[in-house]
Amino acid sequence: MPVFPKAGPENTQESLAIAFETAEKHGLQYLVVASTYGDTARAAFEMLGDRQLQLVIVTHNTGFKRPGEQQFDPELRDKLQSAGVPVVTGTMPFRTISRAIRDRLGGSDTDLVANSLRILCEGVKVCVEIACMACDAGVVPPEDVVTVAGTGRGADTVVVVKAQPSNRFFDVRVREIVAKPWEF
Repeated sequence: MPVFPKAGPENTQESLAIAFETAEKHGLQYLVVASTYGDTARAAFEMLGDRQLQLVIVTHNTGFKRPGEQQFDPELRDKLQSAGVPVVTGTMPFRTISRAIRDRLGGSDTDLVANSLRILCEGVKVCVEIACMACDAGVVPPEDVVTVAGTGRGADTVVVVKAQPSNRFFDVRVREIVAKPWEF
């Protein structure tokens, strides 16, 4: 398994190359990529070329946009969707009503799950989340998919996940951690 010395966006290109190779190696049809602002989505789309693979971009609702705060590039969203690449914007499964409970009362059950996945690294947690989010949105079926995510910005983690909708979270399976950072 490739291990990056440190987490961060400098691993994005290599993470995506590994993800495409992994999808091909396992004969998987879906590549699900996390992208908050669009940088990783743009890089994945450029690498897609004529591959027979369904690229799915997952971003999250950033809530109320504050002045100067970035969100997913709307022009890029239009370009991707025009090319047949779904862009899913949704609520992250580990940040729902439980977030409100934690903020008000000091803890929730999803914090336990999220922090347990973070033991492996932040990117593994996000890879599991985006597999659920893509399945919730109906753009991937409950089957094995390659997921790409990162720590902060960019991509540094590649995981093969059996996607499930979030209400079937405990049926999700992490099949293979293909790449991740050593330090995170």
